[in-house]
Amino acid sequence: MDCNEARPLLDANADHELPAPDAQRVQQHIDSCDACRRESENLHTLSASLRTQPYHRAPDALRARILAALPEGDPVADEPVEAPRATAQPRPKRNWLGNWLNGWLRPQGAMGRPGGGVGSGATIGQGWLVALVVAFGAVALGVTMNLHRPAQGGGFSDELVESHVRAQMSGHDIDVISTDRHTVKPWFNGRIDYSPPVEDLAANGFPLEGGRLDYIAHQRVAVLVYRYQKHVIDVYVFPEARSADAGPGVTAGPSMAQTREGYSLAHWSAQGMTWWAVTDAAPDALSGLEKALKARLAGGSEQTEGG
Repeated sequence: MDCNEARPLLDANADHELPAPDAQRVQQHIDSCDACRRESENLHTLSASLRTQPYHRAPDALRARILAALPEGDPVADEPVEAPRATAQPRPKRNWLGNWLNGWLRPQGAMGRPGGGVGSGATIGQGWLVALVVAFGAVALGVTMNLHRPAQGGGFSDELVESHVRAQMSGHDIDVISTDRHTVKPWFNGRIDYSPPVEDLAANGFPLEGGRLDYIAHQRVAVLVYRYQKHVIDVYVFPEARSADAGPGVTAGPSMAQTREGYSLAHWSAQGMTWWAVTDAAPDALSGLEKALKARLAGGSEQTEGG
């Protein structure tokens, strides 16, 4: 077993979830690999720390207040609950929305009077007011979503940034670790239904470090991992024909660059593929990678080297 096989299994091994034969193979690799041993030790430390964290039970008084606020007829509210105190009185079932509406509709003269209530007109008005509140809520939600909706293609861009950050935080940002394109490219065979072009751009300052699979816009996507100085660049590549499935604005066309939450993104088309690159480096880094990659692909290395 090598690092490419062992790394995806380290989490399960730390939690004792692997079958005995797999656990033995992983442990044998850990004993012979300093990098995987360090990662395994970190996972064991994290797992042990989580198990020792204290758990706090909510006070009975808090539980009683929450249950008292539930609408009438709620299944949870009807479950038998141990009284928080021996002297506690049975809680009345309340309809918080109805109580609020009754208070809102109550005539000013009835406020504060014992036994003051809502007349039949207010009771009838409660129904249309509920509908009005729901309608206004729907309108407000729609306006809010439109105001906060990212620019064209923003949803897909946000998903790419989340994927990039998630991979860096997990420590499993590479499934196949290799600087050799003849190792990385065949690794995708059988894992996705297309063959991504793979180039090592070390001569241009962007060495290939490996690749991985990710799930973006409801499809499995090849990710090529490059390094620029101390920065990681994730390059997502998939056929142009699938660009329409990724959402509005994710189409083949001229090179485009943008930034989101401090991350630089760029996308372009080449060799019948749509390419998206994400990094925390400056946008100029992506421009240089795009230029170098297009030049290498135009030179025909995919065909002449038999990748």
